[in-house]
Amino acid sequence: MHGLVLSAVQVFTKDLYGPVRWARVMDRAGMGEREFEPMFFYSKAVGHRVLEELSVELNMPLDDILEDIGTYLVSRPNMEPVRRLLRFGGVTFDDFLHSLDDLPGRAKLAVPDLLLPEIRLREHSVQRFSLTCRGDFPGFGHVLVGILRTMADDYGALALVNHGGSGAGTEIVSIELLEPRFAQGRDFQLRAMVP
Repeated sequence: MHGLVLSAVQVFTKDLYGPVRWARVMDRAGMGEREFEPMFFYSKAVGHRVLEELSVELNMPLDDILEDIGTYLVSRPNMEPVRRLLRFGGVTFDDFLHSLDDLPGRAKLAVPDLLLPEIRLREHSVQRFSLTCRGDFPGFGHVLVGILRTMADDYGALALVNHGGSGAGTEIVSIELLEPRFAQGRDFQLRAMVP
């Protein structure tokens, strides 16, 4: 598992729940270190162990934690580069949805050795979509649910986003776009603001 993924879990936990709770997670997971190196690789077993212990520490289902991580990745000021990467997907939420097939490739441009699951969008109607995630990253669909709900708000769209189930290395996320222009979206400019 890429260290960048585990570092995101670490930053999320320390930022929202504190370094003491993160230290307990790492201790119970049997990790000698308290920090993950973003550019290292770790075994899948390490990643699963840390996530399981995080679920125990927070007394929350892992699916809910993964969804919260997705929300965190695109809503916090310290994670603005992730939001910016996603906003390059289009001017509207609908455009953004249609750009998700390219997300693993865009992530690879930023971090060449980061392998995200394959994502495929299917348009059932003007308002109804589903995303299929395939790959060796169980729970990524839940991360996407958090990301998509937050990005809908970011674009000012009203959307229902739910995890539709998983099996055989595949997860489904359902999206119902109720109102594309429901509210004023957050400001976004192609060029980052320089102080």
